[in-house]
Amino acid sequence: MFQAAHDLAAAGCTLLQYRNKSGNARRTLEEARELRVRLGAGVKLIMNDRADLCLAAGYDGLHVGQDDLLPESARSILGPDRWLGVSTHNPEQLGEADKTSADYLAIGPVFATSSKANPDPVVGLEGVRRARELTRKPLVAIGGITRANARSVIEAGADAVAVISDLLRDPRKSAEEFLRILR
Repeated sequence: MFQAAHDLAAAGCTLLQYRNKSGNARRTLEEARELRVRLGAGVKLIMNDRADLCLAAGYDGLHVGQDDLLPESARSILGPDRWLGVSTHNPEQLGEADKTSADYLAIGPVFATSSKANPDPVVGLEGVRRARELTRKPLVAIGGITRANARSVIEAGADAVAVISDLLRDPRKSAEEFLRILR
């Protein structure tokens, strides 16, 4: 994990999310702190799900899903200066999240994904277009994003893409290609 994060930062990625769905809180915090130390302040780090660990690890923000803390509860823990992102999967969820103090909204899965055990229904590029119509907040597309389809997702209205699987094999080379495609 640490080498992959280093490779992504070396390629030019400036925002990474630490996501550990299976680790216990102690180990997650240890890894999160180590990642913060290794990457330094040049990379913004977002903690997935856990506001307490976000603060304890000195991260820059938190990302919550539909079954996690409510955005306003998370905001009350984080304070006003850390970023808060919210995952959404349909227009109703996006509309509700747009009314909160979230700094950005995620929409997806845009395409079929293998990184979640029970993914929500695919929203497709039309779902991204619809989400763009419903919010002025920065919009992050997630789910099945690859180098082959990333440009179409941005053209559909996303401000950014979140990627897991297509970065795993050779993180630095893959990230460099993503950044070249998206520039």
